[in-house]
Amino acid sequence: MGDETQDDQGTLERQRDRMISGLRAYGKTYGEVGRQFAAGLDLHFTDASAVIEILAAEEGGTPLTPARLSERIGLTTGATSSLLRRLESAGHIVRSRDQEDRRVVTLRSTPGIQATADRFFDPLGTRISAVLSQYPPELLSEVEKVIEDLRVSMEVYISEEPDVQRG
Repeated sequence: MGDETQDDQGTLERQRDRMISGLRAYGKTYGEVGRQFAAGLDLHFTDASAVIEILAAEEGGTPLTPARLSERIGLTTGATSSLLRRLESAGHIVRSRDQEDRRVVTLRSTPGIQATADRFFDPLGTRISAVLSQYPPELLSEVEKVIEDLRVSMEVYISEEPDVQRG
């Protein structure tokens, strides 16, 4: 009995290691897609990441504020302001006042950057949809939950400000 439990534990550890390795590889590839998008626009990676965040927020129906963008891309408010000036100058985004609360500034993409992003990302979206359509909705729901649980676990870890020892 003890050997069976040990074998099961070893199998679970190997599966966990493969999953973590797969997620790490996915993250690396996701970053490479962003770098290619940035290079195609002749932008710094951080600037392109900001454009992607602004586009995603718009697509989700909740445009970002500069402060929220700052949180999402991990920049100070001052650095985000400089980034937004560059993106505005390039004609990629506009800042506008919220209709309901004029004190709130929202970030919106321009039609030109939206069309460029669509040309770049739509073929990838089609491929990803084709892959996901091969799996039953119940399995995708479980995977979605696992990914969310992992994200939350990492956010909690980050919020605890882990100490990195320097040698």
